Amino acid sequence: MKNKEPLILVVVVLFSLLTYYLVEPFAHSQMHKHHESEGFEYKDLPALTKKGDATKGQELVMGAAACVGCHSIEKAGVPAAMEPQDAAASYGVNPPDLSNAGAVYSARFLADLIKNPAHALMVEHKFDASKGQMHPMVPFYGAGGDIDQEVADIVAYLQSIAPKAEDLTPAMAFETACGRCHAVHYENWTQIGEKPKFKYKKDELAFDIKVLEYQKSLTKYMGKLPPDLSIYIRSRGEHFIKTFVENPQQYLKGTAMPRVGVNAESADKVLEYLEDSGDLKRHERESVGKNVMIYIVIFAIFALLWKKQVWKELH
Repeated sequence: MKNKEPLILVVVVLFSLLTYYLVEPFAHSQMHKHHESEGFEYKDLPALTKKGDATKGQELVMGAAACVGCHSIEKAGVPAAMEPQDAAASYGVNPPDLSNAGAVYSARFLADLIKNPAHALMVEHKFDASKGQMHPMVPFYGAGGDIDQEVADIVAYLQSIAPKAEDLTPAMAFETACGRCHAVHYENWTQIGEKPKFKYKKDELAFDIKVLEYQKSLTKYMGKLPPDLSIYIRSRGEHFIKTFVENPQQYLKGTAMPRVGVNAESADKVLEYLEDSGDLKRHERESVGKNVMIYIVIFAIFALLWKKQVWKELH
């Protein structure tokens, strides 16, 4: 009697793979438009043509450019002008601390953001200056010199105080790029920062009220409250999130979500943060998974040898 078990196994495997492809990759491709990443190069924005001077940039940031009127810079000892919920009530969203901006954001993006925020963020459909719809971030019109040189100086200063790429953690990248609009419940992160452990319930309630006040202002500014990103990486996938962050308009034309402007390295760190938050046991599970696969292979070998021994007289 000819052994047909290998052939049966091959047929089962092929049909299983075909079913998986039709249900998962193929169905997903039909339901969601596919866009390739452009490498976070932002080629639609003007290139920096000047070499910046960090010392002059510091003078501008602290003085004529008036950056510290809205932004804190903890690295330089500059505190926030207002509490997050008060800033959100004034601007719609809390302006980010600039300590890590030079490491998280693309230099090309930063330069255009300083001169034309609505254009860099791709929200000109929402903030049309010709109609009096001004973006909360005031454009920098220059301090009396070459504006391109002055912008290059500001970018150079922000890069000089920022941590090196290897020192920028996934949490730091996420908080700077995404954490003022999106909560991550699994990581205990709220739009106004990580929720601490409170000794007294009244203190916890006071913190929750601040979060609710912030979310109310953010909802009014964005049109709806941005989603909690705890398991977004699992529901949408890495490629979708990466390309959506790079250019939200190509997926949702007219969306209020701005282009984030992160560089390629920071984008990877944001994704790493989301992967960890979406699966808190990810690293432990991956380690266990390898051991389980090794066990299955060894077990399969012994099962096959045992089967041949038991059935050898029937073949």
